[in-house]
Amino acid sequence: MTEETPGFGDADRPDVPSGATPDEAAPQAAEPSTEEGPAAPAGDAMREAGLTAQLDQARSALGERTADLQRLQAEYQNYRRRVERDKVTVKEIASANLLSELLPTLDDVGRARDHGELVGGFKSVAESLETVVAKMGLQQFGKEGEPFDPTIHEALMHSYAPDVTETTCVAILQPGYRIGERVIRPARVAVAEPQPGAQTVKPDAAEGAEGEGETPDAADKAEAKDAGRPADQADEAESKENGGPDKG
Repeated sequence: MTEETPGFGDADRPDVPSGATPDEAAPQAAEPSTEEGPAAPAGDAMREAGLTAQLDQARSALGERTADLQRLQAEYQNYRRRVERDKVTVKEIASANLLSELLPTLDDVGRARDHGELVGGFKSVAESLETVVAKMGLQQFGKEGEPFDPTIHEALMHSYAPDVTETTCVAILQPGYRIGERVIRPARVAVAEPQPGAQTVKPDAAEGAEGEGETPDAADKAEAKDAGRPADQADEAESKENGGPDKG
């Protein structure tokens, strides 16, 4: 009753080589029977697609940051130029306000020079003052004989003159001053315009001179031609009226 039937249960046991230990036989029994070869390439493709998507996102983010940096640099350059321009403008306005207060003093200096009163220590002070204002950019303008420009001249007197062809400054009553292109005071001048009708009288006078320069013979010949007679017949008629030629 206790004897085992030979071969019963041997089919469920793995084949173990003769002389092998149970530890060597265990790994062979644990090996799976199915193959995993086709699953490896699919995983690599998915991993590569994910890396490509991440790279595209990084490139897009880099482009956006580069555009932001370029825009920021352009705004900064515009800001610097605007600040520099404002500095120059503020400086010009401040200089113009200061020099405007000195213009009456410069006018007094100019009148004293015209009357020969700029002598001694007063002359040295006046020249120093003119040197300082010139370094600050103050320029004097306005000369006799220059064309009248309403943007820089202020006409206080008006007259007509036959020797001018356009509106001209004939006298500088008060010089003008400017700083760069900014006019802080226009030049006050007396202007003269061409004589009215001077351009229309000259052609009439020229025609009258041409009419007076014609000789009587030329006038008679012109009348004879208008009447249809030859010029020789006109000469003969003139000689008969004068008594005819002397006969020897």
